[in-house]
Amino acid sequence: MASQPDSARPTSIARATALKGQFTIIGDAAISHRALILGATALGQTIIKGLRESVDVLATAQAMRAFGARVEKHDGHWSVDGLGVGGLMAPTAPIDFGGSATSARLTIGLAAPYSFATSFIGDASLSARPMRRILDPLMAIGVEVIEHADYQLPLTLRGPKLVRPLDYRLPIASSKVKSTLLMAGLNIAGTTTIIEPVATRDHTENLLRQFGADVRVTTPKSGDAMVEMAGLPDLRAQNLVIPGDPSAAAFPIVAALIVPGSELVIDNVLMSTSRTGLIDTLLEMGGNISFFNQRQIGGEDIADLRVRHSNLRGLTIPADRVAAMIDDYPILAIAAAFAEGETTMLGIGDVRPVHTERLASVVAGLAANGVEARLDADSVRISGGAKKTGGARVATNGDSRVAMSFLVMGMATSQPVALDDQSMTMARLADFISGFSALGVEFETTE
Repeated sequence: MASQPDSARPTSIARATALKGQFTIIGDAAISHRALILGATALGQTIIKGLRESVDVLATAQAMRAFGARVEKHDGHWSVDGLGVGGLMAPTAPIDFGGSATSARLTIGLAAPYSFATSFIGDASLSARPMRRILDPLMAIGVEVIEHADYQLPLTLRGPKLVRPLDYRLPIASSKVKSTLLMAGLNIAGTTTIIEPVATRDHTENLLRQFGADVRVTTPKSGDAMVEMAGLPDLRAQNLVIPGDPSAAAFPIVAALIVPGSELVIDNVLMSTSRTGLIDTLLEMGGNISFFNQRQIGGEDIADLRVRHSNLRGLTIPADRVAAMIDDYPILAIAAAFAEGETTMLGIGDVRPVHTERLASVVAGLAANGVEARLDADSVRISGGAKKTGGARVATNGDSRVAMSFLVMGMATSQPVALDDQSMTMARLADFISGFSALGVEFETTE
């Protein structure tokens, strides 16, 4: 095993007793980013409760401040004093997004139509991210990329004096590109039209409607999804409650399913059909998950979940479910390890390299802890049913989802499961440790 950096905090977790009580999850990041941006472009003061206070979301808050919006944290909520559509002011310095690709993409779209120049920078990881997919359609309507590093950050944009309306067919389905172009369309007269090969996550469209934008989604005879939005809308400030992140809920859900005697209530979970692939899969595996207090807020379906320990069974997960659960495969792999029979996850060959690297770490960690697992070119196969002993240290490779998944595994193995470094978990999802600690789970820093 490679030596750990001085800042590394090796951590182990031993078998947990029954998990009982309530687990409150953090606000959804995707909706948090968009709430801040639309709050900054609306007239009046938007109040946001439950904002995800992660490094990425805070980068978006700082970007809106750079454009002149007043964004403040209060006791129990955030406020955004908006500038109105077309009211952004030229930043006095480059906007630094750190490692947040979502912040960068959405803000680039928002700023692109403005006639002033805006510079965008980020850390090494963000600067390596390709941006051509969002820049090409923007350049097609006259946006000028003044400076760039092979169309990556750092880059500087300037909008034209007269911006042509966006009418763009996405070459591949991408909610990220679609959302970027919708942000640009806010500041462009006329109708922005975006055509997707298949419908993708619609958080941006839902929140735009809540703020007062005219957004229409239709399905032409071709089977494509067409999104149309009237530009230069009068957006009005809103009082928002951010729903809980379903990917964050994945960890207590699986923990309750595999730790004997457990029963957890997980409240305020976003139930968008584009985000519930894991929950759907766990139900098919025999998971005892029930829904109550179902409601709709801001165009999004929300529910509270009750999850009880279950005897899971393996199954084959189709490739067409990848998009709805791409971040959830690591924790699904833990559930599969405790299921009876083999679980096969198809379509892995279509995911980005960062996800296949993550899955390789998961497969290696499972094998080290006594679970037969194999990663092929287009699938992951996990043999469940055997007694899970644990007892090994897992190389997380700096991936917080890998780390949290194996901490959940350690709650149900007979021997402790150890991580090479738990520090990234605290930095990226601190509520994980505090939430489980409140249920009596004990984490121990090791040498």
